[in-house]
Amino acid sequence: MLRPEQMSKVSVTGSKAVMDDVIEAAHDLNLLHLSDYDGSWEGFDNGDPIEGADEASEKLVTVRSLESILGVDEDDAGPSRIVTDDAVDSELEEIRREANELDDRLDEIDTDRRAVEEEIHSVEPFADLGIDLDLLSGYDNLQVAVGEGDEEAVAAALAASDEVDEYETFSGDRTVAAVVYPTADAGEDTVGDPPTGDRSSTSSDDALEDALVGLDFARIEVPDAEGSPEEYVDELRHERQRLQSQYDTVEGELEELRLDAAGFLLAAEEKLTIEVQKREAPLQFATTENSFVAEGWVPTDSYPDLEAALGSAVGDRVEVDELERADYHEGHPARSGEASEAGDGAEAVTDGGSVVTVDDEPPVVQSNEGAVKPFKFLLQMINRPKYTELDPTVILFLTFPAFFGYMIGDLGYGLLYFGVGYLLYSRFEDDVFRSLGAIGMWVGGFTGLFGILYGELFGLHVLGEVVFGGSPPMHKGLQPYYSEFGRTWLLVSVLLGLLHLTAGYVFGFINDLDHGFTDAYLENGSWATLMIGVWVWIFSRHAQGPKPEFLFEVLGGEHAAYDLGFTGLSAEVGLYVGLPIAVVGFLTMVYGEIRHFGVAIGSLVGFLESFSVLGDVLSYLRIAAVILAKAGMAFVVNLLFFGVYVTGHGAEEEWHFATGNMPAEGTMSHGHEVTEIMFGGLLHGGVASVIAGVVVFVVGHIIVLMLGITSAGLQGIRLEYVEFFDKFYEGGGRVFEPFGYDREHTAED
Repeated sequence: MLRPEQMSKVSVTGSKAVMDDVIEAAHDLNLLHLSDYDGSWEGFDNGDPIEGADEASEKLVTVRSLESILGVDEDDAGPSRIVTDDAVDSELEEIRREANELDDRLDEIDTDRRAVEEEIHSVEPFADLGIDLDLLSGYDNLQVAVGEGDEEAVAAALAASDEVDEYETFSGDRTVAAVVYPTADAGEDTVGDPPTGDRSSTSSDDALEDALVGLDFARIEVPDAEGSPEEYVDELRHERQRLQSQYDTVEGELEELRLDAAGFLLAAEEKLTIEVQKREAPLQFATTENSFVAEGWVPTDSYPDLEAALGSAVGDRVEVDELERADYHEGHPARSGEASEAGDGAEAVTDGGSVVTVDDEPPVVQSNEGAVKPFKFLLQMINRPKYTELDPTVILFLTFPAFFGYMIGDLGYGLLYFGVGYLLYSRFEDDVFRSLGAIGMWVGGFTGLFGILYGELFGLHVLGEVVFGGSPPMHKGLQPYYSEFGRTWLLVSVLLGLLHLTAGYVFGFINDLDHGFTDAYLENGSWATLMIGVWVWIFSRHAQGPKPEFLFEVLGGEHAAYDLGFTGLSAEVGLYVGLPIAVVGFLTMVYGEIRHFGVAIGSLVGFLESFSVLGDVLSYLRIAAVILAKAGMAFVVNLLFFGVYVTGHGAEEEWHFATGNMPAEGTMSHGHEVTEIMFGGLLHGGVASVIAGVVVFVVGHIIVLMLGITSAGLQGIRLEYVEFFDKFYEGGGRVFEPFGYDREHTAED
C-alpha cells in the first residue's frame, strides 16, 4: 500500500512472421506498457504500421466527427454489439451522408436566419419613425439623415447652419429623421466641387453632414426597400418564425439520427480505436528486416501471464525475457546478463539473448484498493508518486477525514456531508465524482462521530443532553464555562502537527535511503531531530516564564480539561535532553545545507530555514481556530433563531439556547439562576418574526455547511499538501498505460 506495484521490464523478441499474432495476444491481455524505441541501436529501426493503419485512422476521425455533429455521448451507447468491417464501411458512409446533409441544411437555415435578424434590426428604427421607406431616399435636391439622437439638438443645429435653406425633423420614441434643402451656395468653398447653379445633391451633399458634426447622433443607413416599415418588419418577423420552424424540424431529424446511430458510432469508435492501436504498435518496436523487438513494463506478478499468453499464441517462435525488476529505491538499476545500459558498448541481438533498446523509468501502478482508493484523487490533484517514492495515499485516508471531522464536529452537518457524498458516489459513473463522493462519505462519517462526542446537532447541545446526560466528553470551548477545552484543542493541534510532520520526515528518510543512510539523515533526519528537540524543550519547564501557561495546565491540574497528569516536562529534560537534541539536529541540518550551497550560503540558508520547525508545527493551530470559528458561526445562527440566556458569572458563565420558552432573568434554569438574556430569539416573537427566524435558521446553517467545506476542507488539504508533503513528496510518476483496451461497446469479433 505504501509502495506501487513492482514492475518488470520485459523484452519480446521474434520473427516478423509472428509479429501480428504477438500484437493480438498482448493487446488482448492488456498488461504490457510498451516502451518507445528511440532509434539509438545500430541496425534497428522503428517498425512500420501494419497495412490499413491510415485507412482505420481516417475512419476513426470520421466517426468522432459524426459523434461531435450529432452530440453523441456515453449515455447513448445501448447494449454492446459486434461491429463488422462491412458494417463500418456501409453504415458509416450512410450516417456520414445523412448527418452532413442535415448539418449543411442547419448551416444554411442559420445563415438565412441571421440575415433576417440583421434586416429586422436595421428596419425596426424606421418602424419606430413611422415614415414609408421610399420617402427617405432618392432625392436630387433634398438631403435626408436618419439616426438615434436628440430631435431638439438636431433641429437647433440645422437652424444654425449657413448651408441649410430649409429643414424639417421627424421623430419616434428613439429615432430622428432630418430632411434638409441646402442653400444655393452650399459647398462652394469645397475645393474641386462643381458649380452650384442647380443646388443638386452632387454639389451640396455635405450640408447636412456638416450641420450634424459634433452632435450625439448615430446615423442609420436607410434600407433599400419601399412601403410601410411596420409592415416590412412584420413580414421579416414572419420569415424569422418560418426559418425557426425549419431549423427546429432539421434539429429534430438530427436528434432522431443521433438516437438511431449513437450505439453504432460508439461501437465503431471502439472497434477502430482498437484496430488503430494494433496496426500502429510496430511504431514503438525496434525492427530489422526479418525480426522485431518490443520492450515494455508489466506488473511483476503478471509477468507469468504475459509469458503464458504469448507462448500460447505463437509457441516457441517468440522469446519473452524479464530484463529487470525495478528496485523501489534505485528505480531503474543496471540490467543483468548480456544487456547493459546504452553507451557501455553493448550490442542488441535477436538470436536468443536479452535485447535492450530503451532505457526508461517504470510506470506507476498505485496499489490502493478498498476504502483507501478514492483518496488517490486527492494525491493525483498534485501528481502521482514516482516509482521510487512512498505513496502517502494511506496517510491521506487516515488523517484528512479525521482532521475535517475534528474541526466541524457536528452530527447534523456530518449526516448532510455523508448524504451528498452518497449521492455523488451512487449517481455518477465518472471516477472523479465517485472519488469525491466516497471522500464526502468519509468526512461526513468523521464529522458525525466527532459531533456525537461534542454532543452537537446543528450547533445545538441537545445531543449531549440525550446521549451523555448533559456532559459530553468533548466541548468546543466557545463559551466561558468550557474555555479550558478551547485551550486544550490548541495543544492537541500542536501535537497532531508534530505527529504528522514526523511521519513526513520518516517518509522522506525512507525515500532517500537509496543515497545512503548519511544523506537520508542529513536531508530528513536532521530536520526531525531539530524539530523534536525544540519542542521537547518548549514542553519542558526550563525557562518557563515566556511560555504559554496553558501548555502545562490543560492536561493536568485543577484547570485541566482532561487531567492526564501532564503539567510539563521537567526543566532537566528540557535542558539536558531537548536542547542537546535540537543542537545536534541544527548542526547536522546546517552541514547538509553547506554540502549543497557551500559554507557561506549554506550556513545562512540553514540558519534561516531552521525556524520552520517552529512555524510548520504552529501552522496546525489552524485546526483549533477552525473548531472555534465554525462553532461560533453555528452559535450565531441558533442565537438569532432560538435566543440565548446566560446562567452563572465570569468563568462559570454558561450559555443556553431557549429551545422552549425563554426564561426571565432571576428565574432558575438548569439548576442555576438566569443572569442575563443575551438575545430574545426570533422564535419567541410574532408570526413575522418566526417566519424570518426560519429563513435565518435554514439559510444560516446552509452557509455554515458550505463554509465548512471551504474552511475545514481547504485547511485540511493545506496541511496535507503544504506541511506534510513538503517533507518528502515530489511526484511526477509515469502513468501506467497498458497496450490494450477495456471494451464497453463492442463484443469480441
